[in-house]
Amino acid sequence: MTRIRHFLGHTRRQMDLIDRRLLQGEVIPHNEKVFSVFEEHTRWISKGKAGRPVELGVPLAIVEDQYQFVLDHRILWDGGDVDVAVPLIESCQAAYPDLAVCSFDRGFHSPSNRKRLDELLDLAALPKKGRLNAADQERETAPAFAKARKQHPAVESAINHLEHRGLDRVRTKGAEGFERTVGLSILAANVHRLGRLLQQQERKRHRLRLAA
Repeated sequence: MTRIRHFLGHTRRQMDLIDRRLLQGEVIPHNEKVFSVFEEHTRWISKGKAGRPVELGVPLAIVEDQYQFVLDHRILWDGGDVDVAVPLIESCQAAYPDLAVCSFDRGFHSPSNRKRLDELLDLAALPKKGRLNAADQERETAPAFAKARKQHPAVESAINHLEHRGLDRVRTKGAEGFERTVGLSILAANVHRLGRLLQQQERKRHRLRLAA
């Protein structure tokens, strides 16, 4: 009975939205829109990419180290990248105090984020949004900054890796199920990466034995 009441509430809300949008000509605020009746945490994600301008789901921010292990993550139930940049680095440094350099997508930039990340890290390769002044241009063309940015595309490989470990389509139900699937996918990706490294070490030892 509780579930029936729950969906009756959804029905009334959808009827109200349809009336306001189609009959009254009102523009519905984004925070009132419903993208999934069954998975209410689903968000509209503007990708801005050719062929896939938008997606439905929940954004995920990850930190990957130079050895391609995912160190930490944040599920963005609300807000955007700009809201998680500092908490994510603070969390990572609590577990990995040696973390001193990190490259970020442009979407993580805000003046306050840049200031705080510069305090936390030896180098925060955080590109500025919009036009660059002379100081920003000098900062972003510095050799250390440019070197960190060249490593950044590797995160696209990490995202693809996670998709192959269960995140291409989340089949669990509810926000708790989504969170569990994300955690298990990251665990699977890290275990797979560890296995690959061990496999490479064993092959190297085998080659040395054959050469001896």
